[in-house]
Amino acid sequence: MAPGKINLILKVGPARADGYHDLLTCFHAVDLWETVTVTPASDYLVTIHGDVNLGEVPLDGNNLAVKAAKAVATELGIKDEVLIHISKKVPVGGGMGGGSADAAATLIAVNELWQGGLSQVALLKIAAGLGADVPFLLEGYSQIGRGIGEDLEPIRSLPMWWVVVPALEHLSTPLVYQNLDRIRSGFDFTLPPDVPTPFRQALLAGDPVALAPHLANDLQISTLELVPSLLHTLERGLEQGALASMVSGSGPSCIFLASDKEHALRLRDAFATQGSYSLVTSSPARGAHLVPIR
Repeated sequence: MAPGKINLILKVGPARADGYHDLLTCFHAVDLWETVTVTPASDYLVTIHGDVNLGEVPLDGNNLAVKAAKAVATELGIKDEVLIHISKKVPVGGGMGGGSADAAATLIAVNELWQGGLSQVALLKIAAGLGADVPFLLEGYSQIGRGIGEDLEPIRSLPMWWVVVPALEHLSTPLVYQNLDRIRSGFDFTLPPDVPTPFRQALLAGDPVALAPHLANDLQISTLELVPSLLHTLERGLEQGALASMVSGSGPSCIFLASDKEHALRLRDAFATQGSYSLVTSSPARGAHLVPIR
């Protein structure tokens, strides 16, 4: 299993020569889980089920879970293949790392299946080659991410409560970054050296009121330009009493900070009366791990 994630702070540097962007972010794992089961097979295959929109999940070698399994096989020097079954709970294409969670869970699962004996450090190295979110989702909890997200610094956090409103649209993460580069073309900008000290203090104290002013997402301006209707969703959450609202990662899911579980449930009910589906979740959650097959 591996959790979804939200980015409490996401500061994006200019595009690098390799096309990636340096980041300063705070990853926060949430209690929404992807469950991956791997079994020996004669080819790499993917099956999926879940109660989220599954229409755009690839079932071939483009699936990040397949890439993760192949990377472990290459590291181990074996030719074994697997059927990967994914039970999805994280909104698809919503900026919450569902595909990366599948990859992180697959790394753990095939290492166990093949008795690979790869250490967490070795798995993190493989994860860094798969995508910016994968190393964090192996580790979980709450961490400051630098580089493209692979340079992780654990940060302590008491529980927080959130409401997630998935969007019907799916957005390509590369498209969101490309659009941000276009919007910022001609402007000079640099990443800050660290997240604000009051932000760290709010997480450590589990104080959502103190945390709210520090939530920030550089990608939001790009995502809102691509999907303007999300602005209405963000505004509705604030009107219903959310402490803060923000696009999650590259979007288009929107997240809303609540003061506690009861407040989150009230926000969910308020969205429901307006015809919007939403999820209540808490954070931080542990990273990818093995669970017994029942």
